[in-house]
Amino acid sequence: MLRTILALLFIILFLIVGIPVLAVEWIISKFNPYAADISQLRIVQWAFRVILFIAGVKVTVTGEENIPVDEAVLYIGNHKSFFDIVITYARCKRLTGYVSKLSMKKVPLFSIWMVRLHCLFLNRDDIKEGLKTILAGIENIKNGISMCIFPEGTRNTTDELMLPFKEGSFKMAEKTGCAIIPMAITNSAEIFENHLPILKPTHVILEYGKPIYPNELDKETRKKIGAHCQGIIQEMLEKNAGMI
Repeated sequence: MLRTILALLFIILFLIVGIPVLAVEWIISKFNPYAADISQLRIVQWAFRVILFIAGVKVTVTGEENIPVDEAVLYIGNHKSFFDIVITYARCKRLTGYVSKLSMKKVPLFSIWMVRLHCLFLNRDDIKEGLKTILAGIENIKNGISMCIFPEGTRNTTDELMLPFKEGSFKMAEKTGCAIIPMAITNSAEIFENHLPILKPTHVILEYGKPIYPNELDKETRKKIGAHCQGIIQEMLEKNAGMI
């Protein structure tokens, strides 16, 4: 329980201290938007690494060499824990926005950081609004900002390895031709979700698969690109399950 309390205190303190920081970053953005973007990225990555340290999470990362360093990509991964975002965002080398559920937009201060970090909010109940979000993600990628989406559409709270991937999640890559980077996150639910409200020291494996370029796939595979990518992630999850 002590870890949980310390993590909550750190998050609250970060959000409070972050108010003047956001103001300074806003001023910087008026003169040098890219510098402000990078600065905000590194600040949040530092905070996420502190949270992982407090929680006692050890992350083994493999396949990071598969991520192109000179182009925006679409990250896709399985989603079992709130910590999936903390773990993966702490590893981003370049500007990266995450696609989040719409309710996150209502969280005070936290949502401001998300907007500053090019995150998008997806309304799953409104097709038109959902399309606008995807189009915004396409623009981000065209502007050199990577995007990350969890194609299951929600956090998987079942005993299944993964929920079916939603094909619409891959439109950002299909429309831009950017690389899709599969991420397999193993054992993250053991940090928190499997024993609420306790944070438990946990070993998590994060593996990045080889880049997948939609226009290099055959026609039939492109039609079912979600299932194709899910199969790749499933293979990595099954392989890494025995290493925990």
